[in-house]
Amino acid sequence: MKTEQSIPLMSAYLKNKGISRRSFLKATAATGAVVSLGSGMLPKMKALAAASAAPGTDQGQWLPATCQGCTSWCSQQVYVIDGRAIKVRGNPHSKVNVGASCPRPHLAIQQVYDPDRIKVPMKRTNPQKGRDQDPKFVPISWDEALDTIADKIMALRDNNETHKYMLMRGRYTYMRDILYDRMTKIIGSPNNISHSAICAEAEKFGPYFTEGLWDYRQYDVENARYILIWGADPLAANRQVSYYSSAWGTVINRAQIAVVEPRLSATGAKADIWLPVKPGHDGALAAAMAHVILTKGLWYREFVGDFHDGQNRFKTGQDVQEADFEEKYTHGLVNWWNLEIKDKTPEWAASRTGIPADQIKEVAMGYAKAAPHAISWVGGGPVMQVRGGYASMICHALNGLVGSVDNVGGTLAPNKVYTQDFPKPDEFMDEIAKKGKSHEKIDHRGRLEFPSLKKGKSGGGVVTNNAADGILNEDPNEIKVAVAYMNNFSFSAGQPERWERALSKIPFVVHITTNASEFSWFSDILLPNTHHLFEKWGYVKTHGNGYRHVSLMQPIIKRVGDYKTDENEICWLLAEKLAEQGFDNLLRHYKTYKDPETGREPANADEFALYALKYATQKLWDPARHEGGDKFSGWEEFAKIGVSNSDAYPYRKRWGKMKTKTGLFEFYSETLKEALEKHAKKHHTTVDHVMEVCDYQARGEKAFIPHYEEPLTAGDPDMYPFVFVDHKSRLNREGRSANCSWYYDFKDLDPGDEPWEDVAKLNPLDAKKLGIRNKDAIRLTSPTGTIECTAKLWEGVQPGTVAKCYGQGHWVYGRLASKVFGKEARGGNNNDLIPAVYDRLSGSTVRHAGTRVKIEKI
Repeated sequence: MKTEQSIPLMSAYLKNKGISRRSFLKATAATGAVVSLGSGMLPKMKALAAASAAPGTDQGQWLPATCQGCTSWCSQQVYVIDGRAIKVRGNPHSKVNVGASCPRPHLAIQQVYDPDRIKVPMKRTNPQKGRDQDPKFVPISWDEALDTIADKIMALRDNNETHKYMLMRGRYTYMRDILYDRMTKIIGSPNNISHSAICAEAEKFGPYFTEGLWDYRQYDVENARYILIWGADPLAANRQVSYYSSAWGTVINRAQIAVVEPRLSATGAKADIWLPVKPGHDGALAAAMAHVILTKGLWYREFVGDFHDGQNRFKTGQDVQEADFEEKYTHGLVNWWNLEIKDKTPEWAASRTGIPADQIKEVAMGYAKAAPHAISWVGGGPVMQVRGGYASMICHALNGLVGSVDNVGGTLAPNKVYTQDFPKPDEFMDEIAKKGKSHEKIDHRGRLEFPSLKKGKSGGGVVTNNAADGILNEDPNEIKVAVAYMNNFSFSAGQPERWERALSKIPFVVHITTNASEFSWFSDILLPNTHHLFEKWGYVKTHGNGYRHVSLMQPIIKRVGDYKTDENEICWLLAEKLAEQGFDNLLRHYKTYKDPETGREPANADEFALYALKYATQKLWDPARHEGGDKFSGWEEFAKIGVSNSDAYPYRKRWGKMKTKTGLFEFYSETLKEALEKHAKKHHTTVDHVMEVCDYQARGEKAFIPHYEEPLTAGDPDMYPFVFVDHKSRLNREGRSANCSWYYDFKDLDPGDEPWEDVAKLNPLDAKKLGIRNKDAIRLTSPTGTIECTAKLWEGVQPGTVAKCYGQGHWVYGRLASKVFGKEARGGNNNDLIPAVYDRLSGSTVRHAGTRVKIEKI
């Protein structure tokens, strides 16, 4: 790829140290913003000077925006002078992030003015594809790019091959269905593949099959008195980082905090108790805690119920008669005890988890005594594992025992907000589209070996990473045309070399992106995308602090490139091109997205983007359609404020009305039993055979309850003696921070990490045995890959493990992200070590306890 991006940066740019840590973290990035602008931007320094002027002399204005640097989706405000973004702060009108912000939105200023952004459409001129093949991209017009894409789609339709079209989605807004759903269906393909299963789908598995909630929870931390955190890091890399960071001082003063995590996280460093569990054994710890709670009689009777005579019959190793216990808002507690919990003593768990039995008892009793204001917070750590679905269930089941589900100081569902779906596509789907859509999906969801039981439906959820194997094996068919946006599967998915081969196999790939990424390297057309915080129309929904907000994205700055937005503008422009070739179904569909204020059809891409947003959010801003939450006088006021808040959370409203088969919190999951039996029946087999094929240990009724399963980790311990621990950074903007200098300047915000280094953290005891010292160059090798990075000796990881933060290891993306653009990576990509394996019940890609590695000094 012969562009100016490949020119090495001068050391002064690489080693920018001109910003104080204090000013960065306090969100006063104006004095340092110049480093983000790159060459040729210095004339804009007058805007920076204006932003730092004395009070009362401001020349700009604060405009509403939304950050998608992680999945917190915080409402923000951007200070804009002469069409240029200068600094960012939290939007005080949001009741979710309540005006708070974290470091990520400030990095967005470096992203939006990154000199390495793609600024115009580009096409590949080298027909050969491969990591060693320079694509030789050249600039083209939007007309040429869109005409080419339309030609490829029409060729599929002409040959009745629309099922060989594929849409891949990465980061999205709730405008997503315009592109992801409606366009894919009207073209006629089943293959809309989201990134969800490489994100955190297994987190949803436990709550769904216990309380009927397939969603991320919110946590009432300010009313909690005990917070038990499993493999999550809410101060760095979980949902609502901004809010939790601002509230944590209050939380620490009110609640006991225990963190279960193999390495010392940012949240663990501020906790009362750190439980350095052996990777993959979280479920054993949760089972032992449940055992303590039940044998000590500490369950929350107002929610769970009690023995008829009030005498506790939960005794170690002894069965209990179901008839002796009367449950209130739960189902199957006695069955759960008899099948799983009765023998899971703290002593049993200690040998597996590495946590002393006395400490297990202490934490379990402290947690239970705080009931019902006690949170069991389940993050990705214990669940994004080969058998993580059951860990998700058993860690979440503790919330049921202490009655914290849907309760004050507990775990909450999302609040209701009143957005509306876009018009249905059905009447615009012709026979070609209907036939094409009827084909099997490329990711194999719903097959015997991939139940992927989203909301209890066989094949209901995506198996993102397996799509690469479907493409490679042409199973169920080949893919001829693929469009992808804001994703980078050839970097962000486990064993990404499979994606490199898969993308090389597809004849025509379009990538809509801000920067040329590893995925772009294998593409044929690159389309320059807008930046979510500053340049596009859209909206997102997210929840926290007992509320849910709908936060708007709006174009609030002058675009410095010829960018267009993935989920609306590009869709409209492509629909116009298809109409020119005689297929106007998509354009006619899009014209039904009328402006709710005027009733006008959109006449161009700009109008379509705005009208679609107004349509989807009409019930929020139109007084005549208002159904709840904040009230506005109209669209203009809503757009000015930029966020709408739901009504406050209705505690305990779901007690006895949960969306499980019984309507109750299920310790014995009738909901999971029904789902597994339907999947087995679909494949003319038994549930036990499904368990066997999908690599679970459970047989019989145990498959229907929360329980501990031993981790299934790749690599012979004799050859690969260290368990690899992947974790996320508080500076990672979903892996898109790597071309920002501030990312490297402040990397030691992540405990154990170092500025301008990509380090693997080893316990000093292990390092001594290996003859490795701080800053030695080392090689990590797993059964599926090898990376090189720098050694960091650190007591924050337990012996027998090596921990490394995800985010570096790019070999393209920009001149900072890569060491030599297109040729040599800066640091190592964790995913090169992690095999393409799955929690098959949820479809989730494995990130944790997935592999062992060996460590060599280079």
